[in-house]
Amino acid sequence: MRPHVSPLLRSAAAHAWRLLVVGAAVYAVFAVLGRFHEIGVGLFLGLVITAMLRPAADIVVRGGVPRGAAVAIVLLGSIALVLGVLALVGEAVAGESTTLVREFRVGLDRIEDWLARPPFHLDEDALTGLQSRIGEYVSTHRSTLLSTALSGAGTLAHVLAVLALALFSAVFFIHAGHRHWAWFCAQLPVGARPRWDTAGRAAWRTFTGYTHGIVLVAATNAILVGVALYLLGVPLAVPLALLEFFAAFVPLVGSPVALAVATVVALAANGPWTAAVVLALIVIIGQIEGHLLHPLVMSWAVRLHPLVVAVSVLAGATAAGVVGAVVAVPLVSVLWAVRIALRPPAPPPDAGPSGVPAG
Repeated sequence: MRPHVSPLLRSAAAHAWRLLVVGAAVYAVFAVLGRFHEIGVGLFLGLVITAMLRPAADIVVRGGVPRGAAVAIVLLGSIALVLGVLALVGEAVAGESTTLVREFRVGLDRIEDWLARPPFHLDEDALTGLQSRIGEYVSTHRSTLLSTALSGAGTLAHVLAVLALALFSAVFFIHAGHRHWAWFCAQLPVGARPRWDTAGRAAWRTFTGYTHGIVLVAATNAILVGVALYLLGVPLAVPLALLEFFAAFVPLVGSPVALAVATVVALAANGPWTAAVVLALIVIIGQIEGHLLHPLVMSWAVRLHPLVVAVSVLAGATAAGVVGAVVAVPLVSVLWAVRIALRPPAPPPDAGPSGVPAG
């Protein structure tokens, strides 16, 4: 005689093994992605470069230049522009390095005096011996720091490999990305091709819109920060503006962190009043970014709730660090756009259960 099994227990068991299978599949996907994350990052950067440079290549092609030559012109011009900006930043750092070291030492003394006074009342001896303890740590752990530097050289090799893959893939995406997508759709079953084509076009439209928008946000923030720091006389205004540009690619989090670094530099070099002005700048730029620029970005892509953006950034950072925080929001935007594009149209309000108008 078969034992009686509760329907609730039977249903729970059926759902449990399905959840186990799904969990194992998700774990396997993330394990593969973690194993080959450099390839994923390189292809993602290639798509970003394509989204930024393909419109410029199309303009050059309309001017009568062959497609291959147009791609080469746009890519080489962009590389020259990036290298020029990096050279400008390096020159600014080299020109202000001596002054910055001197001002930083004076700023450290100023910060120590400030922390020793009310309301902090920190121990002056502990603050005064901080620099000597840092020197002792460096001399004691010289071998560890050297091995860290050597591992950093290995990391640099990985970064260069990822950048090479990004440029290599961008060349093909800019030159004939539409033909690659048409070939991919042609390999699918005939019945699935229209839905895949619709999903791919919606995903690319959303990705390009988000990429253009976030670059606009980053450039606007960097210009505002650079001009403000230059007018306030804060050293290294150009490198700090460049830091703000890259930090803005992490929504809600990156810009305040970069401005906090600028505030520390302003406090060490120019004193608390300048630092207070830079701190007020954080609030002003945050308002501009939150109420003007980001709504514009999401109108070009998919409008996500700020809570969804915050959770996506946190989840991406937890899963893959800084790279995950950068990739999370465009990935969620693309997935949501595909869902909207593939969703069947809603029946009219007076339709019956089968979608046929009643009456």
